[in-house]
Amino acid sequence: MSKPSRDRFDEVPRTTGRVGAHRAEEPGMNGWVVLLWSFVAALVLIIVGIFGALTVMGRIDLFPEAAPSAAPTPEQTGVIDTSYSVLILNASPDDGLDDQMRDTLINEGWPAASVLASDSESDDFATTTVYYVSAEDEEAATGLAGIIGGAQVQQSDYYAGQTEDGQKQLTVVIGVDRTAAAPETPAP
Repeated sequence: MSKPSRDRFDEVPRTTGRVGAHRAEEPGMNGWVVLLWSFVAALVLIIVGIFGALTVMGRIDLFPEAAPSAAPTPEQTGVIDTSYSVLILNASPDDGLDDQMRDTLINEGWPAASVLASDSESDDFATTTVYYVSAEDEEAATGLAGIIGGAQVQQSDYYAGQTEDGQKQLTVVIGVDRTAAAPETPAP
């Protein structure tokens, strides 16, 4: 067998160490980078642990059931009962509001003799309110509040002795909210 011929690469001195691509620096991680990644990993593990513990304890619900929407309660409209006598007190600084409201009720079917209008001792009552005496009068008071345009309805026996012979009565106190110069939002 023949020997291969020799060329110039056969006489390259053999040195110890790396040759070729192995001459690059050894890749290593800087100490600060390792410390930063350690902190990030620890923080992620702590957050996952807290979230998992809260889920197991039931404080966090991952898939909450949709709450059924509550049906809106029907607004009470009341009944219009013209058998009640109505006392209208103007507790606002404007004169004549009691007469205007009296005319409104008479036009709605109340007998003129059962609707009394007068000025109140006070002229700074905040909100127009319909007062009724007993619980059975609430529907009629709500109906009257609807006729005069969204007044409040409240039970009170303060006006209970104002009628003759046990006649059923509702009392309307006209407040400052009905005046021509009423503010947009009444003061509390």
